Amino acid sequence: MTIDATVMFADLRGYTTLTQTIAQDGLTSLLDAFYDDCAAAIWRYDGLLNKTIGDAVFAIFNFPVKRDDHAARALQAARDIQSGFRDRHDALVRTIGAGDVKIGIGIGIDSGDTNFGEFGKNHRDLTAVGTVVNRAARAQAMAKSGEILVTSAVRDRTRDMITAAGSDYTLKGFDQPVTLFPA
Repeated sequence: MTIDATVMFADLRGYTTLTQTIAQDGLTSLLDAFYDDCAAAIWRYDGLLNKTIGDAVFAIFNFPVKRDDHAARALQAARDIQSGFRDRHDALVRTIGAGDVKIGIGIGIDSGDTNFGEFGKNHRDLTAVGTVVNRAARAQAMAKSGEILVTSAVRDRTRDMITAAGSDYTLKGFDQPVTLFPA
């Protein structure tokens, strides 16, 4: 089925380097903190944490809880994730023994019609697929540590929540540049 939704991807920056330098229990502690903080923020704003993918999360807003302001809710969740991570960064780095490795979170968000349902014949997976999902994932890939990048669709739906000017990005798999706005 096609639904109007906002999709958010959040990814840990510096995680791959950490996998080579710290003990497994430190990695587990970092992922536990990241997943728990993301889930709490997503749920607080009526989003669905659809998947954890390695050191990333994939969230959908406007399903199953319908909210007209789902783009604003996704943006607020993203801001809460970034703020919470900044607040506990130093203590987390000490706890896991990260040393000088820079860790942070990059987030990408897009809104629009997306295909949502169960996909697969033998293994059914309830998820969203399509351009909105791909654009959000690619925006996340472009986001620097501590940054939230949103598409024009999100900026248009959130009005005065985003005041920064956008820049055109060449996103993998997209023929035309996509304008992304720091939020």
